[in-house]
Amino acid sequence: MKTESKKTAEAGSAKRFRPSAFEAPFRAQLLKWVGNKQRYAHEITSYFPERYGAYHEPFLGSGAVLGRLAPATGFGSDAFGPLAGIWKVLRSDPARLKGWYRERWEHFRSGDRVARYDELRASYNARPNSADLLFLCRSCYGGVVRFRRSDGFMSTPLGVHEPISPASFAARVDLWDERVRGSEFAHADYTEAFERARKGDLVYCDPPYSHSQSILYGAQSFSLETLLETVARASRRGVRVALSIDGTKKSGDLICELPIPRGLFEREVLVNCGRSMLRRFQMRDRTLEGELVSDRLLLTF
Repeated sequence: MKTESKKTAEAGSAKRFRPSAFEAPFRAQLLKWVGNKQRYAHEITSYFPERYGAYHEPFLGSGAVLGRLAPATGFGSDAFGPLAGIWKVLRSDPARLKGWYRERWEHFRSGDRVARYDELRASYNARPNSADLLFLCRSCYGGVVRFRRSDGFMSTPLGVHEPISPASFAARVDLWDERVRGSEFAHADYTEAFERARKGDLVYCDPPYSHSQSILYGAQSFSLETLLETVARASRRGVRVALSIDGTKKSGDLICELPIPRGLFEREVLVNCGRSMLRRFQMRDRTLEGELVSDRLLLTF
């Protein structure tokens, strides 16, 4: 496996996928989510081939990489129903998404902020839904939406920051609405996304990280080995796959050992992700100088 730090020239047989209007870095985050790649999406996509067919992102999360690409033909999916529901409404009825946020922001501002946040979190936990999750992920501490292992209870407390205004959120919805017009969204397991992918397509995977993200929905039952077997099958039929996964932690002192089969990936790149979001949440006000993280970006092409 070749380890690289700069993009090499790539060409494929499929149509050009990225509109030239969207070549610059895209920083307008719609959702906050654990492991979100908004700050690094431009670097990640710089390693993608210039030409390919459809784009697939089966661990959608915050959708940072899909938003950066603004694909002409894209498919985004997530196994977490309330999260997938946010993306489906963005695509079908962006005004409704703005209304969800505005209603909950107004409720949040109508009284004691902690009490109002706790009410919204209780509403979500009583009946997990996209509308409550939308506001919670933008207002919870550090944007770290964590779930209790025993029953999926969303437990993150209110953050110290002030949630953005409905006007600011609406402006972001308008930006994202433009960038997802070529995409479809679904509540689906990642295996369904791989089954949809055809020869010449590109799949980008950003699954729960084995060394850090067990608090994510579904992460406790996630199997990296099973995902890698799925990647191997897709690669054999001509699908190109890019995978973000654990790299180094503790500012390089800890190398995350993973069961990566020899020969599955042609290239490995380290992407500097700065200070760990989860460690920032866990350590609160303590220093994070020794908590720099780099992700592996593994490429089958």
